[in-house]
Amino acid sequence: MSDVLSSIRSGMDDLRSSEKKVAAYVLKNPETVTTLSITDLAEEVGTSEPTVIRFCRKLGLKGFMDLKLSLARDLPSSQYIHESVHESDTLPRIFNKMLNAAREAFNETMNTMDLELLEKASQALASAQRIEFYGVGGSGAVAQDAHHKFFRRGIPCLAYSDPHMQAMSAALLGPGDVVVAISHTGSTKDIIDSAAIARERGATVIGIVGRERSPMSRICDITIPVHSPEAALRLAPMTSRLVQLAIIDVLFVSVALKDPGEVKSRLDAVKRTLVEKRY
Repeated sequence: MSDVLSSIRSGMDDLRSSEKKVAAYVLKNPETVTTLSITDLAEEVGTSEPTVIRFCRKLGLKGFMDLKLSLARDLPSSQYIHESVHESDTLPRIFNKMLNAAREAFNETMNTMDLELLEKASQALASAQRIEFYGVGGSGAVAQDAHHKFFRRGIPCLAYSDPHMQAMSAALLGPGDVVVAISHTGSTKDIIDSAAIARERGATVIGIVGRERSPMSRICDITIPVHSPEAALRLAPMTSRLVQLAIIDVLFVSVALKDPGEVKSRLDAVKRTLVEKRY
């Protein structure tokens, strides 16, 4: 952390006034910055996302994520695994902290969720001619889980975790189709680009994101924020993934109940094909 902070201090005179605002905030709150999205930081200092990016590049960094990684270099290694876990914690303490973190994430989402947005997303999915789920990394696994549920409705339904496949498939969508883009940070460029292509083609874009204020939210028709304190620097997604999966379950059940007879028939057909595969 000391290297990048030293670079900021020594390069202050070369920064524009708007960039100096970013620099001052980073110098004062280096650890806080590692938990923010680029949108959050821009709003905190009263500037724009392009200004934040220019500031990062003047430091010789590739972008905002590179800045966060540089700032996090001196954080305790355990915080890369989970924010509340310490290296001295015993397994019982880890157990309690992990389950409490999941419970807090669910409670926060329950208390802040806009149910009208969920209903709007449910209606869009129920009437979709085709549904595609996009996610990369940990969110890619959530997209696969969503496909595993929704394909049983009998309409074309796919999940893509490869950015190139996402972009190509999005280009073939149109009105009546729905994309569900999943990203905890809401800042993953590949997901944003693919979702933007789908929207340009006339598809409805539903975003499941960790922060309502994020770059991806601006190109979504419906943004569903799931609240989790999980940082993007985490070794692997944990509580955010659990809440994302729960939201997918809510949407699937809601859509299924709009035509329970048809869904029951299809689920029964699926179950019967599996009879011979079990003892």
